[in-house]
Amino acid sequence: MLEAVLLGFLFSLFLVFAGSYFKGKLAVLASLIPISLFIYFSTFIPEIANGDIVYETHKWIPSFGVNLSFTLDGLALLFALMITGVGSLVFLYTSAYLKDHKYLDRFYGYLSLFMAAMLGLVLSDNLMSMFIFWELTSISSFYLIGFNNDKADSRKSALVALGITGIGGLLLLGGAVLLGDVAGTYRISEIVMMQDIITDSSHYLLILLLIFGAAFTKSAQFPFHFWLPGAMKAPTPVSTYLHSATMVKAGVYLLFRMSPVLSGGEIWHTILIVVGAVTMIYSAIHIIFRTDLKGILAYSTISALGILVFLIGIGTQAALIAASVFIVVHALYKASLFLITGIIDHETGTRDVTQLSGLRKVLMPVAIAGFIAALISGGVPPTLGFVGKDLIYESTLHYADSTIILTLIAIVTKILLFYGGFVAGVKPFMGKLPDKFSKLHLPSPLMWVPPLVMTLAGIVFGIFPGLIESAIAKPIAMTHVPDFEEFHLKLWHGFNTVLGLSAITIALGTVLYFTLKPKHSLENAIAKLDVIAPKDLFLKLSEGFAEFSRVWTNIFQTGYLRHYLSIIVGFLILLLGYLIFSDFSLNIDVSSLADLTIYEISILIMLLLGVLYIVFTKSRLAAVAATGVVGLSFSLLFLFYSAPDLAMTQFSVDTLTVILFVLVLYKLPKYLKLSDSKLRIKHRILSISFGSLITLMILRVLNEPKNTEVAEFYAEKAYKLAHGKNIVNVILVDFRGIDTMIEISVLIVAALGVFGLLKLRLKTRDKK
Repeated sequence: MLEAVLLGFLFSLFLVFAGSYFKGKLAVLASLIPISLFIYFSTFIPEIANGDIVYETHKWIPSFGVNLSFTLDGLALLFALMITGVGSLVFLYTSAYLKDHKYLDRFYGYLSLFMAAMLGLVLSDNLMSMFIFWELTSISSFYLIGFNNDKADSRKSALVALGITGIGGLLLLGGAVLLGDVAGTYRISEIVMMQDIITDSSHYLLILLLIFGAAFTKSAQFPFHFWLPGAMKAPTPVSTYLHSATMVKAGVYLLFRMSPVLSGGEIWHTILIVVGAVTMIYSAIHIIFRTDLKGILAYSTISALGILVFLIGIGTQAALIAASVFIVVHALYKASLFLITGIIDHETGTRDVTQLSGLRKVLMPVAIAGFIAALISGGVPPTLGFVGKDLIYESTLHYADSTIILTLIAIVTKILLFYGGFVAGVKPFMGKLPDKFSKLHLPSPLMWVPPLVMTLAGIVFGIFPGLIESAIAKPIAMTHVPDFEEFHLKLWHGFNTVLGLSAITIALGTVLYFTLKPKHSLENAIAKLDVIAPKDLFLKLSEGFAEFSRVWTNIFQTGYLRHYLSIIVGFLILLLGYLIFSDFSLNIDVSSLADLTIYEISILIMLLLGVLYIVFTKSRLAAVAATGVVGLSFSLLFLFYSAPDLAMTQFSVDTLTVILFVLVLYKLPKYLKLSDSKLRIKHRILSISFGSLITLMILRVLNEPKNTEVAEFYAEKAYKLAHGKNIVNVILVDFRGIDTMIEISVLIVAALGVFGLLKLRLKTRDKK
């Protein structure tokens, strides 16, 4: 499985060097990657259908309990097949949709990176590795949403999406750390066996809220839903892949995966049911106010995600089965509708549903795909959507609490989704064809075959739901339901209450479709409420924070180094002063101190004279020379106190510093008086205060009892464990190796930044 995950990353890296070969007619070859992965994961279907679970572990950072551990069970297989299957069709579609685009190879690279990250996320059996892949999905989606970076709307949408999902990633990290701390392991397959330990923990509520925050932001639950409609500025393949079939379901996957662990308390069910219900009904209502095809599909996607969260909140076997089936249903019809919308936009130049009609006459295969997708969306037999809708009603009808209310919410939502599916999939193709569209031609089969394939799959799975049952639904139920009961998915269950509710849904949805036409007046009416919408509130908050940042920056970032040093030293004085004087005591036993020798006194005199000369001299060169004297005096002190390594380091640094200062002097302007007497007085006060506090702190150290335990430990273990005789080097490289590595990384990043600035050559217009 590691190879499957790495394949997408390697292909993305390969495109950096050979991307030009994947343009034009060869672009379709990029689809071989997801197709091969789909075939690979399909080979596991018989094994998973038998109830087996595949584990795979590769050591990564074992000292921290972080390994590349992967698990393939029913849930992971469902998402892996969805990621690679829909991904294969999206890759094929892209080769025609973005044909001859100058950045087509870059787009494929982003898609491959995202696909690999999603695969890593759903297959991860380690919380920390899951978090890393989670963040990689956010980063890669940022590039995909903002692919048209020459447009301000695309850039803004990408930043909003990254901001919201980035917050979710931070929350996931917090939840993962706490969960791992309570369980004593980051291995998910081990954590699921510790439900009682986790639910009884004092951190349970906090873990729950952190996981909820991560899932809700990623899966666009109310009130974090607004980033998803904005992300529709991305090219159609992005909307199809990320925002209907894969990324937005990452939060749902997280809730599904964590349900055996965290569902022990009533708060789990209450929050998920409430949030899911509000999201599904709120977003479904928004559908009737939209005229842009992508806008309709975006809000119907949010509503569908709300349904999934709603079902996971119910948590019964019937509900979890319904959720697993509905994931497939939604992926099939929503991905198809997005691809169809892309074709319509590509050929007509508009997504305004009020201007579209009669396109069946010029885009017949697309019209067929759209009609079938609408049937799946509406839950009309014999499609898989009908099976999924019945399972949802079955879940709400047999839930112990608030049965009627939950069922009514589900019915209203499904009616509105029926309406949205038919508006997006049927309306553009019915009626009279406008003259301006009469000369349209059918696009490449690579564009209309993928949605047709997915919609036909929706019919096949609807007629033969046993295919879904054995491969997906049953394995998921067996691993997520404690008291598993045998079940069978059927298209026809006879005349019962569920069938009656389905008939009511289809009838009312049909009536709504024929009576309520999309209008700009409705869209303009609801736009007046944007002032209280979560999106506007979030944007106002971000704008306020940006203004605060600007004011704060203008106060502290003046461009003068002396100002920065004054602020730093001032804060240090306050902090050190509070630390020292909050518990001030100074009792120095002079008798315990060693006598000063002549060479120590000589060095101190050299130090004092050097410092005084630096302060009072008016010659830059003389000040630099005096700085070297001070540094060499410290080198002598280190040498006399048996620290030759420190002495050599100090000597080297000071020598290099003096040379650099002298070289810089030739580039500086003439000595200018840029300060007045008041400023110099302030600097003197800061210097004397800081120096005095440092002196007091050093004297306080003399009062502290000498503890040689740490020193003895390093002295004893340095050679035995690290086989090094230089204790300082052993501490830096072995005992504090990670700290040193991070410090080196910081220096490398800084060096790269300096190198970039040195090589930067701005154009004339950029210098203004």
